[in-house]
Amino acid sequence: MSAGTRVLVLNAGSSSVKYQLIDMLDGARLAAGLAERVGEPGGRLVHTPRDGARREALRPFEDHAAALEAVAAELAADGLGLDSPELAAIGHRVVHGGRRFTAPTLITDEVLAEVRRLVPVAPLHNPANITGIEVARRLRPDLPQVAVFDTAFHATLPEYAARYAIDRAVADEHRVRRYGFHGTSHQYVSRAAAALLGKEPAEVNVIVLHLGNGASASAVAGGVCVETSMGLTPLEGLVMGTRSGDVDPGVVFHLHRVGGLTIDEIDALLNRRSGLLGLCGDNDMREILRRRGEGDADAALAFDAYVHRLRKYLGAYYAVLGRVDAVVFTAGVGENAAPVREAVCAGLEGLGIVVDTELNAVRSGDPRIVSPAYARVAVAVVPTDEELEIARQAFALVHTAED
Repeated sequence: MSAGTRVLVLNAGSSSVKYQLIDMLDGARLAAGLAERVGEPGGRLVHTPRDGARREALRPFEDHAAALEAVAAELAADGLGLDSPELAAIGHRVVHGGRRFTAPTLITDEVLAEVRRLVPVAPLHNPANITGIEVARRLRPDLPQVAVFDTAFHATLPEYAARYAIDRAVADEHRVRRYGFHGTSHQYVSRAAAALLGKEPAEVNVIVLHLGNGASASAVAGGVCVETSMGLTPLEGLVMGTRSGDVDPGVVFHLHRVGGLTIDEIDALLNRRSGLLGLCGDNDMREILRRRGEGDADAALAFDAYVHRLRKYLGAYYAVLGRVDAVVFTAGVGENAAPVREAVCAGLEGLGIVVDTELNAVRSGDPRIVSPAYARVAVAVVPTDEELEIARQAFALVHTAED
C-alpha cells in the first residue's frame, strides 16, 4: 500500500481550474486555489496555503496545461509538489458519468474514451473535465487518477423516477433519461446530516436542498437517493441563478416557431439568461434580498418564484419519502440566506417543519439545526464539502485497489 496520504482534487472548468490538496489523515486543507480565465486575456491564479497567506498572480494561461503547470509550481513553492511521495492520487470532478459510471473510477484510456462519448449529453462540462484529466495524466503518468462523477449518487433512482414518459426506443437510442447532478454534494450533506442527528445514514430520510448559482434537490431514503430535481442535464428542476429550471417543453417549440429563435439561442436563453437573472436582472441572492428589502417589485417576484418552486419540490419529496427526518439546506444560498430558509419552511407546521427564527439568524460555518427542539422534522444547515467527498472517494478507491 502506498504511504501517501494526500489527494489533489481538481475541478477543471471551461476556462478555470479549481484545486485543493487534502491530507486524508485529518481532512486538513494543505492548499487550495483557482486558476481562472484560461485561454483568455487577464489570467489570474489565486493560491492559499494552509497558513492562509494568500498569493495572487496575474499572468496569461494559454491553455489548461499551462494553468496546471502554474498550479504545480505554486504547490512546489510550499513544499507540496506533484512529485511528492505523500501524494496518493489525483481526484477529478467529472460532471456526467452516464449509466456506466456509478462509483468512483480509476481513469484508464478506456474510461477516458467513454467519458468523451458522453460529451453530447454534457457539452458544457465534460470537455473541460476531460482536458483536466489529460493534462494531469501527462504531468503525473505514474499516479492513480480517479474520476468522481456528479451523476453517480443519483444512479440509484428507481427506473420509474429516472424515465421520461417518451417513446422508450427513442429514449434508449439517445440515452435520454434523468441522471441528476451535484451528486457529491448531496452524498456528503445527507451523510453529514445523519451524523448531526446522531444516527447512521441508513436510519434517516432526508431532503437535501443544494442552493448555489446552480440548484438541485434530492430525496435520500436511508442513505440512498430515490429522487432528484435535475434530469438529463442540469437545466431541469429548481429556479436557479441563470437557469430556468422546469418549463413546459412546448415553450421551446413556441420560441422557435413563433419567436424565430434558433435552437442555440433558446439553449442560451434557458441556461444563461433565465432563472433569477431573467426575472429581475440579478443572479446574486444577496443583491436580490437587498433590492427586495427596498421594495423592488422585480426582486420580490424573483424571490417568490424561487421560494415557490422550492416549496413545490419539498412537498413532493416529502410525499415520495413518506417520512422525513430532516430538511437540509446547503451551498452558497442554502448556507447563508436565512430569509430563504425561513420563507421555504413558513406555514409547514402541519408537516412538522418549523424554523426557529433566532437559530436561523445565526451565521456559522458549522453544521447546525435551526428548528426548535419540539419540531418533528429537523431543519438543518450543513456546509457542503464536495472537494473532501471527492478526496475521500478517490483515496478509498486507490487503497482498495492496492489491498
